Amino acid sequence: MIRLLFLGDLVGEAGRNAAKHVVQRLLKEQEVDFVVVNGENAANGRGISPKIAIELLRSGVAVITTGDHVWDQKETAPYIHTEPRLLRPLNYPQGAPGEGSIVLETPKGKVAVMNVQCRTFMGQQLDNPFTTAAAEAHRLRNETPVIFVDIHGETTSEKTAMGRHLDGLVSAVVGTHTHVQTADERILPGGTAFLCDAGMCGAIDSIIGREAPPVIQKFIDCMPTKFHVAKGPSHACGALVEIDPATGRASSIKRFREVVDSMH
Repeated sequence: MIRLLFLGDLVGEAGRNAAKHVVQRLLKEQEVDFVVVNGENAANGRGISPKIAIELLRSGVAVITTGDHVWDQKETAPYIHTEPRLLRPLNYPQGAPGEGSIVLETPKGKVAVMNVQCRTFMGQQLDNPFTTAAAEAHRLRNETPVIFVDIHGETTSEKTAMGRHLDGLVSAVVGTHTHVQTADERILPGGTAFLCDAGMCGAIDSIIGREAPPVIQKFIDCMPTKFHVAKGPSHACGALVEIDPATGRASSIKRFREVVDSMH
């Protein structure tokens, strides 16, 4: 079995530190074989920088996925050409920098990772994620049946629909973007593991990773304000998936959450 760990949206320094601590421990203890993280909020809560991407990859992360904030740091677009392990959503129009999927060799066989973004309430006019993802899954299966999909989206309905749409074609479909872990993990009829949202890596005492007072005030007076990334004790949230490397079918999926002391 391939034991794959996926960690949801890393929010700022607190999220990066929590993720790195968990990744390094689980790799050292040989509890996981392959690690994917969503890093689209890793750079002070907006986007990801080349420096942070390198830092995460050196910590043991195999692939970094993103989402609607992928271009928020100006250095990312030129850098993504040089680092294929940093993905942007697959369904960006043709000509966008970077790639939406990758296949990597591991001691237990090839593992593919695909990054797809939903369209409902996401504010970006991307290509149809359903047709794009299915076509890419068929292409990737020529190289490996082990395919992990990060579906980045706002609504539970669209992410759940993607899980059903890709059931039997991929090994796992796990959602990101809302920063709140859901409790609907399961193996779908075709053998695909599914979780609607992995949750986030970031400060526990926060509102989805941001300091609470400005967020609350924004809801009260609707006035523009800055949402600073929260600090302090953090948690790393995600999912652990076990996959048969011969068939690509998932045998189990478990929600993952570990509290990390602020010293890490």
